[in-house]
Amino acid sequence: MGKHGLLARPDTEWPDRLPGLAVALVGTGAAFAVSSLVPVVSALTVAVVVGVLVSRWIPDRATAGLAWTTKRLLRAGVVLLGLQLGLEQVLGLGPGVVLAVVATVLIAFFGTLALGRMLGVSRGLGLLVATGFSICGASAIAAMDSVTDNDREDVATGVTLVTLYGSAAIAAMPLLGGWFGMGPEQLGAWTGVSVHEVAQVVAAASPAGAAAVAVAVVVKLTRVVLLAPIVAGVSVQRRREAGRRGDTGGRPPIVPLFVLGFLAMMLLRSADLVPTGVLEMSKTVTTLLFAAALFGLGTGVNLSRLVRTGRRGLVLGGLSTGLVALAGYAALASAGAV
Repeated sequence: MGKHGLLARPDTEWPDRLPGLAVALVGTGAAFAVSSLVPVVSALTVAVVVGVLVSRWIPDRATAGLAWTTKRLLRAGVVLLGLQLGLEQVLGLGPGVVLAVVATVLIAFFGTLALGRMLGVSRGLGLLVATGFSICGASAIAAMDSVTDNDREDVATGVTLVTLYGSAAIAAMPLLGGWFGMGPEQLGAWTGVSVHEVAQVVAAASPAGAAAVAVAVVVKLTRVVLLAPIVAGVSVQRRREAGRRGDTGGRPPIVPLFVLGFLAMMLLRSADLVPTGVLEMSKTVTTLLFAAALFGLGTGVNLSRLVRTGRRGLVLGGLSTGLVALAGYAALASAGAV
């Protein structure tokens, strides 16, 4: 099912939205409940899985409201994501590490796109895996999906791959760091630049102590900053493609408003205009918004098709994980950070 299924009717009146909103709230609550019992699995991943499993039981009268909920809450989540990092934290890493982060993201993003073409995966899946693996996992996949036209199965596959390979990295990174003789801050930098989800980064760096976790989180969130230009760049490219086809009605904006909102929130954080309590609350709200949106995306998945098309995705995920880890190590080594 593509965009012509669940997400085809996002513009509805409030009475029509309420059933879908209620379904999204129940699905999000279930995702958080499961995640609290199995903390190694993020609520975002669980939300997609729950959406896939219950999709056949979603009543028709809830689909329009669920489409509206998915689109709006996803974009609101991206905006609030900007509050998680200030410019002073990025600059505190030093120019060498910042350049290493930028180089790693670009190599991983474009390299994964090339690998996807070589493996023959769909264009949408290649783009979503490239975005999620190079930047920030499920939230990046959802953000990219909002400006592109992808099958729901591609979104679910991308999130599944992020979970699978990110979970493997939780065990692998401390072992590899010890093998390479890395200190806590070195392991933290490599973990932050290589592992997919923020929660996975924290789990992978934790065995090396608080110093490793502190560095890993800042490096990881610096990768998150690159979500805005990557999404904006893809949106501009799709706009040009639509123009060449003469499709003026379906062209995405040059820079989506939610991307500008993300940058605005980051500037507010950098200017120290947001109270500490609001910053802490925003982390939870952001996760809630993304979970609700990913639940909605999951309800549009055709599970049998997902199983049939998953093999090439598994190979792509493995190659992309290796690429981002190697590129991150090489970039940090060039900066003298490992």
